Amino acid sequence: MTGRFIDISTADGAGLRAYLAVPEAGSGPGLVLLHTAFGLDRHMRDVADLYAAEGYTVLCPDLYGRIEPGLDLVQSDADRRKALALFDQLDRSQAVADIASAAAALRARAECSGKIGALGFCLGGGLAFRAAADGIFDCAVAYYPTGIDAALDLAPRIACPMALHFAEHDDYVPASAAAQAADSFADRAEIEIYRYPGARHGFNRPDGGDWDKPSAGMAHSRSIALFRRVMGPHYDLAALWEQHIGFEFGSRDVEATMKTMVSAPYVNHIPVMTGGVGARDLARFYANHFIPKCPKDTRLVPISRTIGADRLVDETLFCFTHDVEIDWMLPGIPPTGRYVEVPLVAIVNFRGDKLYHEHIYWDQASVLAQIGVLDPEGLPVAGVETAKKLVDQTLPSNTLMKRWAESA
Repeated sequence: MTGRFIDISTADGAGLRAYLAVPEAGSGPGLVLLHTAFGLDRHMRDVADLYAAEGYTVLCPDLYGRIEPGLDLVQSDADRRKALALFDQLDRSQAVADIASAAAALRARAECSGKIGALGFCLGGGLAFRAAADGIFDCAVAYYPTGIDAALDLAPRIACPMALHFAEHDDYVPASAAAQAADSFADRAEIEIYRYPGARHGFNRPDGGDWDKPSAGMAHSRSIALFRRVMGPHYDLAALWEQHIGFEFGSRDVEATMKTMVSAPYVNHIPVMTGGVGARDLARFYANHFIPKCPKDTRLVPISRTIGADRLVDETLFCFTHDVEIDWMLPGIPPTGRYVEVPLVAIVNFRGDKLYHEHIYWDQASVLAQIGVLDPEGLPVAGVETAKKLVDQTLPSNTLMKRWAESA
């Protein structure tokens, strides 16, 4: 936990406990986080901390506080039964009124700058939809929103941009609800509706049995894209990436490189699975197996760059002479002195203004062929030709396809 519990005032003076998470910068656009049927539990606090790392000031009110304040449920059968009972007992109208109080409390805080959005899951997803219809927020995101099918009559009242995330196999939100939502907003481009194949209710919850990491990652990026577009904050991802690779390949400074990353980053060089997970192992990797193991004439030739809300994709030519054992790319192969050019793609994910992870791809067979340890004869493998054709598309295609001439 990086946030803290505070008390907020409600319109009727009852008061509620809430969890407040503030970005490292000290302020940012506001998010009212609306919890699942399990209430203000550890998972919701983790989500609040995550979005604080993304640059938002997050307030998560305990909407069960009027029924049983101070709850901290866990993923047990007993607490699951209790959560379902509380879910049924909660007065939705009162909950929306309390959400409005939470939004007002957040707007009044010095840590909240600019606009305010809503982010809800399960129970909170349905409530985010209802609160959006009341004009409380500048934008809203709802994950597997329970009860949305019974609230779609509110759709015409929703004026703010919104994203709705639906699981394909959801025991609590029927597939018909997603279809009805899509129909209700068919002519509203600012209302984004996403379905996640194979996913179940709760796919965003790592401590639950239905966690689906790919779906959770996609949904998070889509949510961040909406929040950034409507509220900010906006970060110069290209400048952050250039600074990072400058420390790696320019000054070759491990400590400075690590400071550009979050506290628990990871790097995965996909073809050979080298890198590191967590700050300790990644720093060890950079210090011993990456930075000092890059050839002296290493050169990156930019081909294209694509920048999204939370990630950057670089397409480059990676050029080098194999004058050192390159642990991270060619582990166990002594220097051959051969010159190599290979297309390389880096997909870099950011969390706020820090790098979170890197997925790096290249054609390992092409590298092995170019250093002379793989004979490409008879194999669908090319050497430096892959790099040459990347730069000059007019070079021959289909040279490895022996049947190409048959279709002339």
